[in-house]
Amino acid sequence: MIAGRPMKSSSGPGGERMFALLHAAAEAEASDVHIVAGYPVTFRVHGKLTRANEDVLDGHDVREMVKAVLPASLVARIESHKDLDASVEIEHGGKPVRFRANVFYAAGELGLCLRHVPNEIPTFDWMGFPQGLAEKLVHFPNGLVFVTGVTGSGKTTTLAAMIDLLNREGGTRIITIEEPIEYVHPKMSSTIISQREVGRDVDSFYDGLKYGLRQDPNVILIGEIRDSETAAMALSAAETGHLILTTMHTRDAKGAITRFVDLFPHDVHDDVRVQLSLSLRAVLSQHLLPGVVEGQKRVLALEIMHVNNPVRIGIRFGKIDSIESAIQTGKRDGMMSLDDHLEHLVRTGRITPQTALRFAKDPDALGGRLGAR
Repeated sequence: MIAGRPMKSSSGPGGERMFALLHAAAEAEASDVHIVAGYPVTFRVHGKLTRANEDVLDGHDVREMVKAVLPASLVARIESHKDLDASVEIEHGGKPVRFRANVFYAAGELGLCLRHVPNEIPTFDWMGFPQGLAEKLVHFPNGLVFVTGVTGSGKTTTLAAMIDLLNREGGTRIITIEEPIEYVHPKMSSTIISQREVGRDVDSFYDGLKYGLRQDPNVILIGEIRDSETAAMALSAAETGHLILTTMHTRDAKGAITRFVDLFPHDVHDDVRVQLSLSLRAVLSQHLLPGVVEGQKRVLALEIMHVNNPVRIGIRFGKIDSIESAIQTGKRDGMMSLDDHLEHLVRTGRITPQTALRFAKDPDALGGRLGAR
């Protein structure tokens, strides 16, 4: 991601329009702003798409707004790169408001998506984490911890909160490799944290991890593992005494394990499963669900898997389906199934039974427990 200048209303022909839209997005507490030719500007507010106005944009409109977001040095690179990242900042209500911008092509036309990046890192209590879960996840002396979920499920926020917890406790050397850096962590007196951004500070996640291991880290955050080289390096780092925190774009623990193994050639899957069974410590899978009240903050639903002996055996021998039952019976080890958490959220008035059944893994069984049909 390339950092852009703070934006003012006079920034180019499309600047005034863009400036007003970003202020409106901040006022509406929008998480995302979509600017696509053939549609009005659209906000995502509490998970729902909402039209900012009824003015349909054409290609020229979008191009002028893109020029207002990108630094002049990048405008000429749009044609060759097709996808570019930047950041933009405005002042709203006397405070800086930051957005991550992605410029892309679709059907030959430029498009722009901006995501609001909060200035403050949310606490685990605010996000709705069970008491003590975060502390357990970040205090493993070594190993791999996966945070999984679909796009927009809050994975980056959860990882940022984990790093913030370690940063404030002190005594830890932390390296993060991110694309892009979304939350900027404060410098604390007894912690050293280096936030490295792919494309600006390092060429790739693999390079960031490779060279980061030479910088005396205790904890390394990898924004995403996308290839076998990075996955192999992460396994090696976990085996040699480092705690590796990373994300996977899957809905649950089973999917994360399968996705990780599938990054490798098929002929080494057995070896990878053995390594993963020894290195993996936990998988936290999260979903953001609509709350009971329309327009309120979305509610976090979790599946928590800690690696005990039944899980380790399931990973090692490729019996991935057995992991589901291991989670169900692993409450003493701190595990929690998604459906159990959904039931809890219904009974505490956080979500409706209909929402719970829509996201449940076994809607019939959960419906029976809730008395819902």
